[in-house]
Formats: sequence, structure tokens, C-alpha cells
Amino acid sequence: MDIRTTQVTPDIWMLEFAVGQAYALRLRGGSGWAMVDAGLPGHAERILDTLAGLGAAPGELREIVITHAHMDHVGSAAELAAATGARILAGAGDAAVIRGEAPEPPPVLQEWEVPIFESVGESLGDIPRTLQAPCRVDRELGEGDTLDWGEEARVIHLPGHTAGSVGVHLPSSGVLFTGDTIANAGQLTPGVFNTDRQGVLTSFRRQASLSDVDIACFGHGTPIVGGAGEALRGAAGEA
Repeated sequence: MDIRTTQVTPDIWMLEFAVGQAYALRLRGGSGWAMVDAGLPGHAERILDTLAGLGAAPGELREIVITHAHMDHVGSAAELAAATGARILAGAGDAAVIRGEAPEPPPVLQEWEVPIFESVGESLGDIPRTLQAPCRVDRELGEGDTLDWGEEARVIHLPGHTAGSVGVHLPSSGVLFTGDTIANAGQLTPGVFNTDRQGVLTSFRRQASLSDVDIACFGHGTPIVGGAGEALRGAAGEA
């Protein structure tokens, strides 16, 4: 399947897969590129072709932040790191799963989530049986960590979807990457298929309380460009 690419801002692009999406960022000051998440397994070559089309040479991909350990977010990370030398960063609570050292905790599904979960599995077809190599994690991330992306990028620990879920907030750009803790498929909602439903609600409200959020980029659904903070606060009041 081809990757659909949508420009979110002058320096951020969304890469859409059969399930889920990732983001490519051109870092400020000509300091290279980064990605937030790495898409489904088996898509590394297509991702690299996409990045090349955006003007990124393989050696310019510096870091890949994995927001959580689910297959549609970590799937091509090991291949991308091997091809580019990019460092892999992930939340400390999910690092053992990503490395293949621990099993992935199953979600605790609400009754209404069961048919959606089954539908997603059907849409993936043979992809779950694609060999997903364990992926090294070069840096384990926690609350308050910062990344040097030509501007300050703040790591937020957002447990609930998984134990080690993280988001990234770029205050000076007004950008927030939520991973799967928030979705925007028709409307803003907490993410589904969570290990801790109450935890993901808390993480939703935590992000809604942030200042300096004008653009929100989700693991599933359409990014909000302009007024994202206000939209998140309105949705959090109903969650």
C-alpha cells in the first residue's frame, strides 16, 4: 500500500498507512529531520522514498520518537534505524516491549470497542504476521525530558493507552503530538484499546490543560491546525 502524505505545517508532514499514521519533521536551523512514530511493519523502504521526496536524505534522519509500543507505531522503526543510523527514543514504560524483552500487555476493551478492535484486525490482513524485528531503544524517555530539535521539544508521560505512552510538545511552535491518547476521527475523543481507561482520560485532560498548543497531531485522525488547545479543552470537558 502506498503512503499518503499530507503537509500539516511548512515543516511537518503526516504519513498515513492502512492503519495509523506517523509524522516527519524538518528540524529548525537545518539540523536534520525527526519522525514521530514509524508506521506499520514492512514499510521502511516506502517511508524512505517519502522522506526523499520531501528533501530528506537518509543520513539526515536523526531521531525517531515512538509514542508507544503498538505495531502500527513501532513497526518499521528497526529497519529505518538500520538504514539511516537514526536513534530510537521511546517511553521507559514501553521500552522492554519494543526491544522484544517483554510481551505487549493486551488492551482492556470496553464492550463497545470489541467490534472496532475486530474490524481493525481484519483491515490489517496479513500485516500482523509480518515479522516485526525487536527494535533497540537508544534513549528511554520520561516526564520532563527534552529533545534538541532546533527548538525545545518537551516529553510528556501519558500513561493509559499503554504504560509508557509519551507525547511531545513544542511550545515555541505550538505543536503537540499526542500518540494514541487522543484521536480525531470525526470528533475529538480519548484513544481506544487502552490498558487503563481512567489513565487515558487523565492523560487527555493533562494535554488539554497545556498552554501553547495551536496544532495537534494525533496517532489516528485529522490534525488540528489552529485553535487546537481550545478544541482539546472543549472535548476534555465532555470526556
